[in-house]
Parts: sequence; structure tokens; C-alpha cells
Amino acid sequence: MDLFDYMRDHTMKSEAPLASRMRPKKLEEIVGQQHILGKDKLLYRAIKADKLGSVIFYGPPGTGKTTIAKVIAHTTRAEFTQINATAAGKKDMEEVVRQAKDCLGMYGKRTILFVDEIHRFNKGQQDYLLPFVEDGTLILIGATTENPYFEVNGALISRSIIFELKALETEEIKTLLRRALTDVECGMGAYEAEADEEALDFLADMAGGDARNALNALELGILTTEPGADGRIHITLSVASECIQKKTVHYDKGGDNHYDTISAFIKSMRGSDPDAAIFYLAKMLYAGEDIKFIARRIMICASEDVGNADPQALVLAVAAAQAVERVGMPEAQIILSHAACYVACAPKSNEAGCAVFAAMDVVKTTTTTVPAHLRDRHYKGAEKLGRGVGYLYAHDYPEHYVRQQYLPDEIAGSRFYHPTELGTEKKIGERLNRLRNRTTDTAAT
Repeated sequence: MDLFDYMRDHTMKSEAPLASRMRPKKLEEIVGQQHILGKDKLLYRAIKADKLGSVIFYGPPGTGKTTIAKVIAHTTRAEFTQINATAAGKKDMEEVVRQAKDCLGMYGKRTILFVDEIHRFNKGQQDYLLPFVEDGTLILIGATTENPYFEVNGALISRSIIFELKALETEEIKTLLRRALTDVECGMGAYEAEADEEALDFLADMAGGDARNALNALELGILTTEPGADGRIHITLSVASECIQKKTVHYDKGGDNHYDTISAFIKSMRGSDPDAAIFYLAKMLYAGEDIKFIARRIMICASEDVGNADPQALVLAVAAAQAVERVGMPEAQIILSHAACYVACAPKSNEAGCAVFAAMDVVKTTTTTVPAHLRDRHYKGAEKLGRGVGYLYAHDYPEHYVRQQYLPDEIAGSRFYHPTELGTEKKIGERLNRLRNRTTDTAAT
């Protein structure tokens, strides 16, 4: 490397964004993703042993896909080359393959090709890579924010291991922020800045699991804030709010306001006020509340407060919770709004919950015995003991119903479930009354 190249590289490094400068170079420096990078995990062992096969990293922005690829570049003995699928054309790919063949033939070294945003490759481009991945000319590392099972050639997927990266936790992002504050060589340590704990909390919360967002906001805050009387730059909550372009909301995720807001959200859905429910949902989302926590509360409300008045509410709430986990933010806010609006507008009944609580009270205070005709008879000698004798098989009767005693003798005739006159539950109640009042129970022939 001549002096010009050295100066160019040094300048590019110093002018690069903080998130880029702070990119780890060793596995031990990576924060988060322990489900795939723990010391007992396959990916960690493969990188350490330099025995990596083709892989695809899938996850939200700022979670470390490129970081892991760069660490591999620093640790592998193989040649490492990188292209971005948004800019690379056929000639770029042909050149990569040509160099990889030369490297393998002349030096016996394999080539690792890192393709950032691999989902942007069209089918033809992905097909072009396939034979070279298959014959070992290339070891492919793909990075994508999209589900690879939908966006990447099935043949490439079958020859790769998929590693899903998770959005970084708040504490993990705070670890990166503290590291950047004190790192003199690559971070902002030379500025002797300090950040209030609530400012770090806010930046980590508002980053939405994306470390880049938090680090870029911290850098902006330090570069644009005048030193205080003590000569040090102070990053306060107000400064952090301006730098990440979000105003602070009075919402302490570990305190009373957290519980007050989720309580208001649930009570608004229970009270059939979709406007209030969506307002509190928006407040929680804006403040960085865990979307999985919100989804769980909607599921509970769908069963506890809507119940059988509209059984579809729980189905939709569960589907929304699954979708939220798969999609993530920002699209998850639409899914949560969809579910919250439906639950808020649905007819309400808490009778299913009341039924089990009433039955639980009886269980606690009354000793009961399962009626003999309902007991298990699928073992030798059961009939001699009278087990299952006299049981009437409901499917042998009209409407698949026959009157017989199911409750224990001690509480025979008790009623725990009382369907309301609302929504689907009205139909449930009408059917139960009709069956109970039926005059004959003749078995079907």
C-alpha cells in the first residue's frame, strides 16, 4: 500500500459514520445474537474453525448481518469479496467467479462471497451463482431483511444454512452506546462526552432494535452539542430526543405509567371504544413498548372480554401475534391496530372466564367423584369394576346429543356457563336450551 492509498483509507475511516467505525472485528466484540453466536453454537464454532459453509443471515436492519460477515472476513483464511445486490450486475458476478476460480486453481484457496441484500437479486442472477456454490468455487454469505424462504432461490436455500438474527434488546444497544462513548480510536472517546442514563435508555428504546439508529443519533448529539461549564459535552434526554427526531413521551416501561397505559388500552377495548384503544396503542408503540407484549394483551382481551360473543376475535388476535413476531416493526403496528380495532368493536361477553372461575371455587370447596359411566374402560377388568358401563355415545343420537349426567353426583345440576344474548353467544345459548328441553333421545339407527 502506497502513501496515497494509506491516506485515502485513513480518511475514509475517519469520515465514516460512527456505526461503521464501531463495527466489531472479532467474534467476542459482537453484542447480542447469542442464540447463534454463543460459544456452544454451530455458527460460532464454524467461524472459529474457519469451516464455514454457505449461509444466509436474515433479520431486521441494524442487527449485525454485515457485522458478522465482516468478522468472518477478518478471521478466515479464504479469500473474501463483497458485492451489493442493488448495484451488482452480470459482469460483476462474472468477475467474482473468474477470480474465485483462479484463486482455487492457483493457490487452493476458496472464496467467500458476501452478497448484501441478496433478496434484490432476480431469479436469473441467483441461478447464475448456484453451480459455483454447488461445486465449491464460492462459499456464499447472503444477507437479507426479507424472509429468504420467499425471496431467495429454493436451490440456494437448500445448499445454505439460514440464521435468523433478532432485533437487539435495549440493554444490548446501551452496551454499544457506552462502548462508543469511551472508545478513543474508533468511537467518540476523544470528545470526553457523557450521557445521562435516561438519555441512553431513550436512544436504545427509540432505536427499535437497530444499533445503527442509536449510534448515529449519539454521534449527532455529540457533534452538535456545546460543552458545558465543566468543559464536557452532556447528552441529556432532551438532546437525545432531538437527535433521534422523536419527542419524549412520559412512558416509563418499568414504572406506573407503563401499567397505567396498558390498563387504559385494555379497558378501552373492553369498553368498545376503538378510538381510545388505538390512541393508547400508538402511545405505547411511539414509546418503544415491546410489540410482543402488546400482542399478548390483545389475545387475553379477545378471550377474557369478547369470548364466545365473537369467537373469531381470539383467532384474529393469535394470528396477529404470530404475524407481529414474523414481520417486526414498523409493519407490526398495522397488524396490532388491525387486531385492536376488531377486539374493541366486537360484541362482549366474559361468561367463559366467569364459568371457569365459578367452577374453580367449587373445586376448592367440594370433594367430588367422576361418575362411573364416564370413567375410562379401556383396560382389562374395567367392566367388572363398572367403569364406563351405561355410557351413551353422543354421536349415535340426533344432533349428536343425548341427555346424561356428566357432572359428579355431588354437584349434579350445577350451571357454570351462562351464555349472554350477544353475538354468537346468543346462538350458543339458544342451542343449549333447545337440546336440554328436548323430550326424546332415541338413538339413530
